[in-house]
Amino acid sequence: MIEFVDIYADESPLQVALVTVLIGGGAAWLAGRAIAQTWRPFWHVVLYMALLAAAVRFVHFALFDGGLLAPASYAADTLVLLICGALSWQAARAAQMATQYYWLYERSSPLTWRRRQDIPAENQGNAG
Repeated sequence: MIEFVDIYADESPLQVALVTVLIGGGAAWLAGRAIAQTWRPFWHVVLYMALLAAAVRFVHFALFDGGLLAPASYAADTLVLLICGALSWQAARAAQMATQYYWLYERSSPLTWRRRQDIPAENQGNAG
């Protein structure tokens, strides 16, 4: 089983929490929201989180003498950032759909939307 020491050999848990989760996760949240607000597809989140993970890895290296070219640490950073970015993207997209198309959709949870139930049946189908 892979342990924390194997993935982050040169960093302490506090450093990982501060740089990867707090700073990197915050940046990932803002980036995911910005990508969704400009109606870009989800694969943009994946691309930008891979780039952001490289920046987070550089911060570990520059401030705390962490490994710059550490594939396991980079993969773990990317995973954390991808989760934050994906949640933010989905939450922003759900808000967009319920706000932009309020006559068709309503929020069903913080991450999802559904077709409004109060729409008459004749208005739900296609015009053609």
